[in-house]
Amino acid sequence: MNSPIIIGIAGGTGSGKSTVTREIFNTITDKNVAVIEQDSYYRDQTNIPFDERVKTNYDHPFAFDNTLLVEHLKMLAMGESIEKPIYDFENHNRKKETILVEPRDIIIIEGILILYDEELRDLMDIKIFVDTDADVRVIRRILRDIKDRGRTLDSVILQYMSTVRPAHLQFVEPTKRYADIVIPEGGYNKVAIDIIVAKINDILSKKR
Repeated sequence: MNSPIIIGIAGGTGSGKSTVTREIFNTITDKNVAVIEQDSYYRDQTNIPFDERVKTNYDHPFAFDNTLLVEHLKMLAMGESIEKPIYDFENHNRKKETILVEPRDIIIIEGILILYDEELRDLMDIKIFVDTDADVRVIRRILRDIKDRGRTLDSVILQYMSTVRPAHLQFVEPTKRYADIVIPEGGYNKVAIDIIVAKINDILSKKR
């Protein structure tokens, strides 16, 4: 099979990466798309006591199993299906269950640090950074972590100030320089999304 188009969508926590991904998916002519979330590839912590797992800094590059992520992307590129991990943020560990992902013509990988790893970057045909103001991002992070990850308001704010913000400044923000396209205000930037979709459709038509 022809090699798929691999699109990386990066940006800080709460920047709107998932919204951009969804808008691209919904707008693109060919729906032959697989989405891979970097959040699914946090390291397995089965052998670590729960009291230690809760201290995990999820915004640091060391938290991710990029070796497995790269392996899975290469498998998809070669036409092989993968078993994508599922991460449980309440138990701070991977679940036993996985999700079957079949190879597709377009693979979108989204996550805060997908542009940090050189080996991951080298697999991408299009690299995108979603750039959103910090105050908007922190509000989105608070709402998400309370609703979807069972956190308290105090714990989210403490985590943001102690680990999320420093990690963003040290690791995430600098990766903007690797992006082919920077999208201000995430999914609200319809012009940027239309340009990206047009480029994807153009590449697909040439592949055929």
